[in-house]
Amino acid sequence: MKLVMAIIKPSKLDEVREALTGLGVQGLTVSEAKGFRRQKG
Repeated sequence: MKLVMAIIKPSKLDEVREALTGLGVQGLTVSEAKGFRRQKG
C-alpha cells in the first residue's frame, strides 16, 4: 500500500480522477483547502 498526496487545482480534479481510475486506483479522498498566495511588494 502506498500513500500519495497531491495538491491540484479544482478544475483538474476530474482529469486526475479519471487518470487514476485508469491506472487501477480504487480509493480517493478529496479535501478542499483554502489559502492565499504570497506577493512581493
